[in-house]
Amino acid sequence: MNLNITGHHVEVTDAMRAYATDKIERVVRHSDNVTSVNVILSVDKLNQKAEVTVYLRGKDIHIECVDTDLYAAIDGLVDKLSRQMQKHKQKTTEHHHESHKFTAER
Repeated sequence: MNLNITGHHVEVTDAMRAYATDKIERVVRHSDNVTSVNVILSVDKLNQKAEVTVYLRGKDIHIECVDTDLYAAIDGLVDKLSRQMQKHKQKTTEHHHESHKFTAER
């Protein structure tokens, strides 16, 4: 898995990079289909924005979160990403089980 962290109008410090990497890897390691992850941290006046794009095999998940604190934005982003990853994983496993159930009944 490739993890890219970039900053837009903000310098990404080692602490921010470590915090984002730790949080994102906790969520992403539950899926085997992740090929790469791009994280963009940006500042626009008083708003701190964190964006992530997770490239899965067959699907891309893009999530944004805006907050007054960049670390809080990363936390909100990870919560949203966790829900989306669980939703995607549930869809793929349910579909997989239905196909085996259908072939087993024949």
